[in-house]
Amino acid sequence: MEGAFMHDSWRAGSETGRGDRTAEEPGGTPFPDDVSGTPDSGAGLRRRVSCLGLVALVLAVLAGGVVWLFRDDFFDPFGDERACAGSEVQLPGVIRVDGAPIPAGASDVRYFTRTGSAEVTFVSGQIPDFLNRAGILPEGKQLFDEEYGTKGVAEDEIELPDGLCGSSLRGPVWTYHSTSVTGSSVNVMVERSPTVDDGFRFPARAVVTYSIP
Repeated sequence: MEGAFMHDSWRAGSETGRGDRTAEEPGGTPFPDDVSGTPDSGAGLRRRVSCLGLVALVLAVLAGGVVWLFRDDFFDPFGDERACAGSEVQLPGVIRVDGAPIPAGASDVRYFTRTGSAEVTFVSGQIPDFLNRAGILPEGKQLFDEEYGTKGVAEDEIELPDGLCGSSLRGPVWTYHSTSVTGSSVNVMVERSPTVDDGFRFPARAVVTYSIP
């Protein structure tokens, strides 16, 4: 009886020891209740999203500031692609000088306006006709009659008046001076031909300066 009792005690102790070791062995609990790192990962993701949002906001503000500072470079005044930056008055679709429209089909038309005056540049092969219609050069008069104009600069490139945008004039040039019946002053600078003494370039660039209401 005593031997049987000791045998049973030894078997029970062995089973108990085996159970204890199983609980202590790694992997004994494959899915612990508290999984380390899960809450911190969510918080880190939220922080990253917040930082990205802040950076995007700062970039948007900076971009808006740049656009505002250089708005004249990005947008045409009045939404008119012919108008140069800083123009104060919008000219009509058909630009008229003392009642005479600039030549139909004129290209590279640009203008700059300030209170009381306008400067318009364009390229056309019909400059003589425009001069006659605008009363700047009476019909039948020679193009370079010194009663109506003067010889201008003969440099290869002549800058446009301040504020007026577009391509430079090519010398030599001739400048007409006219006073209309209303008393307004009109000046027209035109590219002369570098090879033909009595003609303009074809087509020629002109710069017209005149008074506006």
